[in-house]
Amino acid sequence: MGSRTVPGDQSPEFTQALSDLRGARLRPEVRLTEVPAPQRIAPYAVALTAEVVGAADDEDELASGRFVLLHDPSIPDPWDGAWRAVTFARAELEPELANDPMLGAVGWSWLTDALASHHLGYTAEAGTVTRVVSESFAGLSDRPASVEMEVRASWTPVAGNVGAHLVAWSDLLCTIAGLPPLPEGVIALPGPRR
Repeated sequence: MGSRTVPGDQSPEFTQALSDLRGARLRPEVRLTEVPAPQRIAPYAVALTAEVVGAADDEDELASGRFVLLHDPSIPDPWDGAWRAVTFARAELEPELANDPMLGAVGWSWLTDALASHHLGYTAEAGTVTRVVSESFAGLSDRPASVEMEVRASWTPVAGNVGAHLVAWSDLLCTIAGLPPLPEGVIALPGPRR
């Protein structure tokens, strides 16, 4: 896993964070790909995209997202710390959920529950939950309506292994994909990653 850093400047903390991310044990349905990290937001950054796919014989994408970890030792005021996780998760939902007034609150709780289930400390959390309803007309009227949920969130990890924050975010991604949670104490066996 590579990253973007200031040329000639190595951060032991960021190097450890990359190691933590590499060591994160995700469910086998989650496929990670490293992508170019954003420029000019922080001196150190790494970005990953993820997709949740069905069983081995069904490779349909159930959800997709992006996880960006930023590190700025100067501790920017809005972050309230030297680290910032910036995330995005999207999945198509059942059409009957389009009018559920609690959908946004439920989507946000899926994130906070995932962080809590891994006993992770965080601060300065912020985000949005968006539902997108698409209806087709005229020449496309034979297509059924579709509903997508998007969860955009950022938070500042407080101490510990930042790889665990990637695992918690991947749990959110699996939840919006409709996968059942793993039972308490069960660890998913690593699957092939792209």
